[in-house]
Formats: sequence, structure tokens, C-alpha cells
Amino acid sequence: MPTHLIDSPIYGNAWHTAEMRAIFDDEPRLQSWLDLIATLAEAQAELGFIPQAAAPEIRRVCHLALLDLAAVQRGYAETGHSMLGLIRELKKLCRGDAGEWVYFGATVQDITDTHTALALRQVWGIVFRDVRQIEADLLRLALEHRDTPMIGRTHGQAGLPITAGYKLAVWVAEIRRQLERLKDMSRRLGEGQLAGGVGSLSSYGERGLELQRNFLARLGLRPPVISWITARDSLVEFVNLLALIAATFDKIGHEVYNLQRPEIGEIHEGFVTGTVGSITMPHKRNPEIAEHLGTLARLIRHQAHALAESQVHEHERDGRGWKAEWALLGPVCAMTGALLRLSQTMCANLVIERARMAANLEATGGAILSENVMLALAHHLGKQTAHELVYQTALAAMAAGQPFKQALLEQPTITQYLSASTIGELLDYRRHTGACPQLVDQVAASVHSARLTDEVYLT
Repeated sequence: MPTHLIDSPIYGNAWHTAEMRAIFDDEPRLQSWLDLIATLAEAQAELGFIPQAAAPEIRRVCHLALLDLAAVQRGYAETGHSMLGLIRELKKLCRGDAGEWVYFGATVQDITDTHTALALRQVWGIVFRDVRQIEADLLRLALEHRDTPMIGRTHGQAGLPITAGYKLAVWVAEIRRQLERLKDMSRRLGEGQLAGGVGSLSSYGERGLELQRNFLARLGLRPPVISWITARDSLVEFVNLLALIAATFDKIGHEVYNLQRPEIGEIHEGFVTGTVGSITMPHKRNPEIAEHLGTLARLIRHQAHALAESQVHEHERDGRGWKAEWALLGPVCAMTGALLRLSQTMCANLVIERARMAANLEATGGAILSENVMLALAHHLGKQTAHELVYQTALAAMAAGQPFKQALLEQPTITQYLSASTIGELLDYRRHTGACPQLVDQVAASVHSARLTDEVYLT
């Protein structure tokens, strides 16, 4: 019976993607370890550390289908050692004395850390690809709604008019920053490990560094400047970057969650017939995706924090921190995959309700442009005096349930300086969205330029 929803055959799809599971599930992880054991043997044979004949035999038996997994499991239970059961089974499978040379001179972390380096490089590629696609979808929508006016809100209240394109462009700019962080992070991924017991490569003598280079070159990995058995900062950085990315899409989802409320109704998830929001309230169309983004992001942030604890290691090896990665890396990456898949679906199908945005602006009765009136009066009365006058007029209008424009026209101190036509012009929200359209253009130009430099990371 699954103990985590990621493993649930019914609900698991909401918590992982098949692509991420193919990296972190037991069987693909174990096969990756086997491939690394075989590759190490080939590198060692080439340099004369083990007999030439041993390497192809070790390669032959390093296939999951040949293993007695129950025996591997028993080996772990009996010894408490994470790799010894596997080594014993490989020795049994090998012909001749080739099994004596399995894992020669290496330690557990040489294989598991190198696997982690390969796995996280794959995760990086998936995340970069998906975030980049979401950026493209939202940028298209931002340009489409470059000039669509809507209410800009501060502290949850109507503030000033903006455009829908501006709101979306703010999201796009943040997503681009995450992509640039991913590009920077890529320089610190892709380092493998072959270090031995304390990181000194002592079991390989003077040719240890040569073997390390040979082994890692076969895998397309870089040799480290120095062993990172206890230096886990890059792993912690990457997982916390995933948490940062998750928070970006949580923020976007939270915005959609709120703007989809029927009393606002300005942006909502695309609706698919057959989706059921409630089994008791048939009319409901819940923001299911936006809501689940919040759930996933919270768990990702929590586990990233837990992984940060493993950065503190003692001496030259500390199983406490290192083994915590086994429990945390897979779920974080699996949930990040699910979060990005859902974000893609949501952002590619967002519905922008132009008419509702306009109606909500109209419903403010012009009060949303009180700043315009205040600034126009400031040239005649001074800014502080103008603020007080417009403030009192707005309060009186709200108390009386009167349109703001009407209240302004009935205030003689105001009409002494501002004509009815001037007031009407100042309260036309279609003409007063500031630099929002130009800011959308700036983001678009910046993103288009940056996307050209992405190509080297997509190969």
C-alpha cells in the first residue's frame, strides 16, 4: 500500500510526472547505479586497475532484470549497508573471478553522488524547458492584452487603473529571472564524484585523478576541483531554486484564485466540460489548478528547508545529512514536475474577461482616478491641500452612495479650477493607465533578447 500520494495509483498524477518518476523511482535509480558500476569498471580496466577481462563481465551482469531484488533487499536488512547487498549479488552473477573487481576501490557515495549529479542535470533540463514554455505562453497573452484596462489593486483594494498586459508582464519578468537563475545554476551542476573513503582517492594511488577524469568523461560529467562528499551547497542551492520557482507559480496561481472569484471575475482558469467543482454544489467551477499549485509549492518549500539542514556535515563523511537527500530529492523534483505541468496547463488556457474588467472599473464610479484629480488641483491649491479636499469629497461620496464624479461636480472649490469636461477627462480610465503599455513592450523586448541566448542551454 502506498504511504505517500506520489506513489498512489489513483492520486499520484497530481503529485508527480512520469518524466520525473523515470529518474527517481527505485528501478531506474538502481539501473543507473548499475550502469555507473559498469562504467567505473571499464575506466579502471583501461588504466590497469583491474583485469581487462573483468570489465565486460561486470557490464554483462549490471542489468536490473538479472538481479534477485529480494536478495538485495535481504542484504541491506542483514548488513545495514546500502550497497553491500547489491555488490554481493553482482559477484554471484559474474563468471570467473570478475566479481572480485566490482566496485574496486570505490565507496558508496562515488556511485550515489555521481547518480545524483546525472539525475539533477536531467531535472534541470525538464525545469528549464517547462518554465521557458510558460514564459512564452504568458508573454503572448501579455502582448495581446497590452492595452486592456483593469483595476490595479493594493492591499486588496482598488488602487489605480493598469492593463491586464502589465499584470501578466510582471509575471513574465519574474519567470525570466528564474530562467536566468537556472542558467547560472547550470554551471554548478554536472560534477561527478570519485573520491574514495575520505575524498582523497587514496585507493588509486598516484593515478587516482587520472581515473577520476576517465570515469567521469565517459558519463559526460566534469571532475570536481575537490571532492564534495561533505560539501552539499550546490545540491541545497538547486533545491532551493526549485522552491523559489515553485513560489513564483504559487503567486501566479494565488492571483488567479482570487481574480476568479465570481464577485471579481476578471481572470480564470480555462474550463473543461466534465470537470466537477463540488459534489454538493453543482454550480461551482473551482480554481482547482491554482489551488493545487499552492499545495505543491508549500510542500516543496518545506522540503527545501529540510534539505538545507543537510548542508551541515561533520568531518569527511556524515551519513545523517547525505542520507536525508535520498528521502527529499526525489519528492521535491517529482512535485516540481507536477507543479510545472499544472502551471503550463493553467497559463496556456487563462481566460481574460475584458468586459468584466471594464465593468469593475466603471463600478468604482470614477474614484479609482482620484489621484488624477488631486494632482490636477495641486497646481492650484498645493498637493497637501488638494489631497485633503479630494479625500473629504471621496469619503462623502461613498457615505452617500454617490458617484465620485457627481460629488466632484458638486464641490465648488473643485469646479472653481476644474471644468466638467476636464473632470470627465481625468476620470476616463481608458486614457490613464500610465506607462503600462510601454512597460509591457520593455519586458517583451528584454525577454525576446534573453530567449536568443537560451539556445545554447537547450542543446
